Amino acid sequence: MDTAADLLDPVPIPVSPPKEKLRRLKVAEWERFQRDGVLVFRQLIPAAVREQMLAVTLDGVEREIGPIEYEAELHYPGAPASLAAEGGRTIRRLKQAHSRHYVFTQWLSEHELTDRLVDLLGPRLVMPLAHHNCIMTKQPKFSSDTGWHQDIRYWAYHRPDLISVWISLVPERIENGCLRVIPGSHRMSFDRSRFDESLFFRGDLSENHAVIANAVPVELDPGDVLFFHAKTLHSASRNYTTQTKYSAVFTFRAADNLPLPGTRSAELPELMLP
Repeated sequence: MDTAADLLDPVPIPVSPPKEKLRRLKVAEWERFQRDGVLVFRQLIPAAVREQMLAVTLDGVEREIGPIEYEAELHYPGAPASLAAEGGRTIRRLKQAHSRHYVFTQWLSEHELTDRLVDLLGPRLVMPLAHHNCIMTKQPKFSSDTGWHQDIRYWAYHRPDLISVWISLVPERIENGCLRVIPGSHRMSFDRSRFDESLFFRGDLSENHAVIANAVPVELDPGDVLFFHAKTLHSASRNYTTQTKYSAVFTFRAADNLPLPGTRSAELPELMLP
């Protein structure tokens, strides 16, 4: 069966440097990202760095160090009905991860990461602090299902070409709610009618079924890193295991891809990367 990625010509992201001038990526990796909008790097995070990131995360969860987003605040399927309900204080995200500890700041500037991003976004990188910049948690009880969506649905930039970097701090499997992605969906065009009022891709529409049928899980081991395009459709189930899943997530753009004034994307300062 043809996948969604196979059905479209892999036209490169407009800001991507040519594959003949790559700093770090292999040509096959560059081509895979252009085609799929998804790319996994195994064991990219050194064990000591990953362990320190996890320690900061566990401390933040245990002491509820803000800013925090609770599952009950989003009302996704499986979440507690309110903050006052049973499980209402279940944490979904530790926000502003970049400023929680130097371990994040330092690794986000490492050439192991930035060279790969430069190969896809160009030589001048910016990390928005208004989007992602968080530690995602999926706890064994009261975690929720996240429907199919594109991150660009609630972001506002001159171009949709942003890349999110998903850092696995513990094993991520189907059972504990690993990400599912639809390869090639970042190159598809969809009418607004194919999304619901919250801009989730509608699973009840027959015309969407063929797209969703191409979904694949992205299972990760601790220290693995996933890149995905802001238009890549992705989703995740709740956590059906007895152990909490933790992931750190950050987003990057080219310096000339500015946020639109007056939008949420322009609310916070941004980090210029070397």
